[in-house]
Amino acid sequence: MNDHRGTHPKGIQANDIVTGYGQREVVHEVSIESCQGVTCIFGPNGSGKSTLMKALSGKLPIWSGALFYGGEDITNESITDIYKRGIIQLPQDGGLFPTLTVYENLQLGGLKASDIDERIAKIFDRFPMLAEKRTQRARELSGGQRMLLSMARAMIAEPSIYLLDEPSAGLSPALVDSLFDIVRDIVDSGAHVILIEQNVRSALRIADFVYILSQGRTQFEGTPHELGEHEDLLETYLGIS
Repeated sequence: MNDHRGTHPKGIQANDIVTGYGQREVVHEVSIESCQGVTCIFGPNGSGKSTLMKALSGKLPIWSGALFYGGEDITNESITDIYKRGIIQLPQDGGLFPTLTVYENLQLGGLKASDIDERIAKIFDRFPMLAEKRTQRARELSGGQRMLLSMARAMIAEPSIYLLDEPSAGLSPALVDSLFDIVRDIVDSGAHVILIEQNVRSALRIADFVYILSQGRTQFEGTPHELGEHEDLLETYLGIS
């Protein structure tokens, strides 16, 4: 492992993870570790990225291998226990409750917090658009507004690790830039981010460490600079020439 990873008390480390669905193994002995910044996971469709993310968040059982948080073994802990540790996954659809208002969705993000009103006030200061839409139902928001609400709801819980599964899907280029600005703000607050992205060029601008998966196996791990030296990997797995 690289020196800049594994030193943070809130880091997550997966060792030789094997998992899948039913009898079908999808992820084959994959090891990843969050860095003090943004850890990006790239790869073609069907490479096992989302399956791995579900194993990290407790949504899928780990068949073999081990998962650690801050050095403590949390392999196959429940989704609830992993959430309580401060590890939160944002699914591809954002996971919002469409019939609830912006304010109500934010409340659910900090259900156990004693200072929920203060946390929501901070979110409204950070994202004035959400304050303006506070009484609107989530289903009435635009795609970009729903993305913002999903990120804000996760921020309400003040997690130490964010697991983001293709948050830029369907967004305009301007909104993608805004999204990644938020991701950098999250990192600046001290949290780790593990990011799955198909928008490789944009994600590389904020990445601190990169993994490439293909067919459920790790094909590369290193810094964005090191990845840039492997034109064959960029072209074969990411479609960048």
